[in-house]
Amino acid sequence: MARLEKWCVCLLLIGVGIAAPQQPTWSDLEKPIAERMNLRKLPDDERALVTRQLALEIRQLPATLNKVTLASSLANLATEGDFGRDTLQAVTTTLEGALREQPLPPQDREPARPYLQLAQLVRYEGMKAELDSPHFKAAMRQLETEEKGRKHADFNLKDLNGKEWSIKGLRGQVVLVNFWATWCPPCRKELPDLDALYERFGPDGFVVLAISDEPAEKVNPFMAEKKYRFPVLLDPGRDVSKLFRVDGIPKTFVYDREGNLVAESIDMRTRKQFLKMLEKAGLR
Repeated sequence: MARLEKWCVCLLLIGVGIAAPQQPTWSDLEKPIAERMNLRKLPDDERALVTRQLALEIRQLPATLNKVTLASSLANLATEGDFGRDTLQAVTTTLEGALREQPLPPQDREPARPYLQLAQLVRYEGMKAELDSPHFKAAMRQLETEEKGRKHADFNLKDLNGKEWSIKGLRGQVVLVNFWATWCPPCRKELPDLDALYERFGPDGFVVLAISDEPAEKVNPFMAEKKYRFPVLLDPGRDVSKLFRVDGIPKTFVYDREGNLVAESIDMRTRKQFLKMLEKAGLR
């Protein structure tokens, strides 16, 4: 998930929810792992293999805050697509173990981000984790609360042509709400699949609402170049992003024809994964 526009060592610590020094100090064991964490450059099949290897290598590190940082960063990258359930479970187990060895205090009265990552892996990716921690339990409760808030969330936003859209105004259609940005690599990677699905299911009453907090001057040239056909809605004050509790992109939410939230993803999806989400709204 692109909380990080591009991977760098200092931002790893920010992603964990910890004030980051300018130049974190890695041990001799940690440094080779950190240097191989830029997985977005790899083909998907190779990326899956390297991800599993990194998960196992991180698991063997001594219990330190850096170990949690590396496990959290790997979890952040491992949900960008479909690299296999075994790969994702390996990452989940590594993050769970790192948090068991090195518990983290709450940040701003909320569970530290690695606990939320672990909870998301369990709740939305179907991974197994049995961490007996009050912070992990609090993270699971937080996700449940956020999900309740999205069930009947609505908004009024204008697209690039000035047309106003809302979820309630689309009752009777299947609505996919996608939060994205032009600078976000995993967002850009999934947009062609969203466009293809929009063309395929549009006649059946399927609408994609792609929401960006960037200015029209940034989004318009991108859309003109790519020629995507789905509407792009502008959220310049991030009010809708805050309403949906979006703290990283891309994120996707699917509402059925009655306006019920039936599926959500925490990161980039492949076309196959999107299809599974749409099946829950009755599209096949």
